[in-house]
Amino acid sequence: MNKQKIHIFGICGTFMGGLAAIARTLNFKVSGSDKNVYPPMSTQLENLGIRMHKGYDDTVLQEDYDQVIIGNVMTRGMPVIESLLNSNQYYTSGPQWLGDHLLRNKKVFAVAGTHGKTTTSSMLAWIFEDNNQNPGFLIGGVANNFQISARNTNSQSFIIEADEYDSAFFDKRSKFIHYHADVAILNNLEYDHADIFKNLDAIKTQFHHLIRTIPNKGTIVVNNEDKNLKDVLTMGCWSQVVRFGLDNTADIWAIPEKPDYSKFTIFSGQDSITLQWTLTGKHNMLNAIAAVAAANIQNISLSQSVKSLMSFQGIKRRMEFIGEMQDIKIYDDFAHHPTAIATTIDGVKKQIGEKQLIAVFEPRSNSMRVGTHAQYLPKAVKQADIAIVMNYPNLKWDKITLNELKAQGVLLIESTDELMRTLLKKCKANTTVVFMSNGSFDNSPRLFLQKLKHKLQATPK
Repeated sequence: MNKQKIHIFGICGTFMGGLAAIARTLNFKVSGSDKNVYPPMSTQLENLGIRMHKGYDDTVLQEDYDQVIIGNVMTRGMPVIESLLNSNQYYTSGPQWLGDHLLRNKKVFAVAGTHGKTTTSSMLAWIFEDNNQNPGFLIGGVANNFQISARNTNSQSFIIEADEYDSAFFDKRSKFIHYHADVAILNNLEYDHADIFKNLDAIKTQFHHLIRTIPNKGTIVVNNEDKNLKDVLTMGCWSQVVRFGLDNTADIWAIPEKPDYSKFTIFSGQDSITLQWTLTGKHNMLNAIAAVAAANIQNISLSQSVKSLMSFQGIKRRMEFIGEMQDIKIYDDFAHHPTAIATTIDGVKKQIGEKQLIAVFEPRSNSMRVGTHAQYLPKAVKQADIAIVMNYPNLKWDKITLNELKAQGVLLIESTDELMRTLLKKCKANTTVVFMSNGSFDNSPRLFLQKLKHKLQATPK
């Protein structure tokens, strides 16, 4: 029997690339198109024998596919989309394809929330793996324990990062609506994605649509500290609810033992256990107890989960250590929302104490570029000793925000070259530099490490 052929538009995105890898395990013949075909995703796909076409021209539609999968980077007006719509070719969104072909037959653990989805998903996947559950997963990042972002296994359990972003240009429902979740982990809820959501209530509605899909024998693991999630639950809930938080009003909670949250005690009923690890920040403590609560649904005990988390190695681009030179430590972080930026800076500052912290932020998300969150940025970066914001020409920020940043001493920088020169001047011994962006940032963290090495080699001994 011939394999069914599918073609994926936007194949080099983290989600669609993971979907492509999973489709191969389901015995589909996979090809794809993308505007940005470059490593590491292109290498990962090539190693799987997946043929890729660079660009979005409509010549690829001359081939006869059984299905075409549309990534949400595709829009009306693109020649290939117009040609597709004029044809009789079957097409669907990535989330719907995944739900129909794989997740419908699995026990799905869906991790949702404005922040912490990738980290919590990876923690949960590692707890399952370390306890011989052999889970499948699709995560929007690469966990260092696995070195891949997606896999399919013969296990009944599947862990997925459940994004609230829209599914495709023709399906404006959130991706997670298609996932057939049995367990939903709701980390937190804030206003984001201003390009597709009019206001916070619109996002609450989508989260409640997710809750509507959870069966009554399923479970919702929810952050007891988050008012917006409480509002969502009051809209109607038909499943068991497990609450995690910071005190005993929750079913499982944690109390920090160190200011940087690198050590904390987790309580559940009569049980308690202390976790000490390399991660820092209140957000990671909450991510951890959410993962522990979800793992307990799979009969993994509190002590087993904590033992696994002690060997959790973190996520690429989530406070990823890039290198050290001249007593200057460099980290790459994915933070792009004011809350995440503030939390990241707070965690680092509590860890390094009086040592200098330089925080560099690149506004790359659609919400940040149009100025939706810009007014909260001065407060978000205030704990940094030196804060730098990339002030690109296409940012639609008002003068009041820009003036407030300047008044606070925030440096507004126009280019990567200028950034490198500034950092070389500002850095001194015992400095930590954290680059924050949800984009490529012109590979700035690694570029700066190279600049430091070059400076050291050029300095007379």
